[in-house]
Amino acid sequence: MEDWKNRERLAGLVLKAAAFALIAAMCWYFRNALTYIIIAAVVSLLCRPLSKCMRKLSIKGRRMPDWLIAAISLILVCAIVLTSLIHLIPVIGGILSNVTDRLQGMSFNSYAVTEWFDKTNMWLIERIPDLGRGFRIQDAIADWVGKAFNVSKLTSVVGSVASVIGSIGIGIFSVVFISFFFVKDESLFRKIIGAIVPENIENEAIVAVGEIESLLTRYFAGLFVEVAGVAVLNFLGLWLVGGLEINGALGLAFIAGILNIIPYVGPWIGAAIGTVAGTVIKFGAGSAVAGASVWTVAATILAVFLLTQIVDNFLFQPMIYSKSIKSSPLEIFIVLLMAGHIGGVVGMLVAIPSYTVIRVVASRFLRFIKPVRRLMEATEAADQD
Repeated sequence: MEDWKNRERLAGLVLKAAAFALIAAMCWYFRNALTYIIIAAVVSLLCRPLSKCMRKLSIKGRRMPDWLIAAISLILVCAIVLTSLIHLIPVIGGILSNVTDRLQGMSFNSYAVTEWFDKTNMWLIERIPDLGRGFRIQDAIADWVGKAFNVSKLTSVVGSVASVIGSIGIGIFSVVFISFFFVKDESLFRKIIGAIVPENIENEAIVAVGEIESLLTRYFAGLFVEVAGVAVLNFLGLWLVGGLEINGALGLAFIAGILNIIPYVGPWIGAAIGTVAGTVIKFGAGSAVAGASVWTVAATILAVFLLTQIVDNFLFQPMIYSKSIKSSPLEIFIVLLMAGHIGGVVGMLVAIPSYTVIRVVASRFLRFIKPVRRLMEATEAADQD
């Protein structure tokens, strides 16, 4: 009798493992469709604050139909993104062109460049004799460029670009189409999850998805506020304190705000780019204060970015991370370190939303595990305080 029960358990485990493997294989095979669905779910979360506001509006006791609310919400979000790109891309392009022109206008002469190449070649030959006495780094670079941009590869490159553009077009259409239905029916994603999971945990899964949607909506809204706040502070500092022209200050502030999305690393990259580009623009335009050195101007611009980062660290980030997703700063730091080690910058970008999903699922279905239970108890105690 005991052997029969053990066999039944083993058969049950084998069936569950086979079902899990089949689901994993299907998810991998249809990964593009799943990606579109996940992105559409995120877009619908961004549209949710707008759709909720419009659902509260009424004209003569009549409310707008759900399909119209969904369409207007999507159009507004897409319009905001496109308007930002249309206005800021030329500004950023102008900054890059300006920096390039200033650098080209500086005192670089052909003799200095040739001398630098000669010294570099001699240094490499002395350190690596196998290169030969006739080695020239400029010839090696020219040879590499010629191989990299071989004319025979032009057809394949054009075909690849066309394929990528086609895939992007299909992806955008798919995301917008799916997002429309997610915004139109806010419970649709919960219904899909409820239909997939076993019936005995359906209600709990629907509640968990609702909690995830609420937390991520607050997180993405807070992230938008953070990007806008950092960009505005940097713009005002670069314009009023750094003395940059409006277009230059706006473009550099926008770049720093977008890079600030990357946790820990992004603000430093934005500050470095902004400091170098701002210094070059200011001196190239001849607008630097008389008698001011390059280092003084660079230090002033860098100070603007550092002060903005201090405000972000002590005001914006605690409000967004700790409050919106109900996690302690230590949790977030450890998760970001692990995600950065696994997936680099991309891993850090998706770390907090992914951790929010895992955390809610664990609190609902894995509370019997001691570390999960202790973590949830600590969070609940912190919320009560």
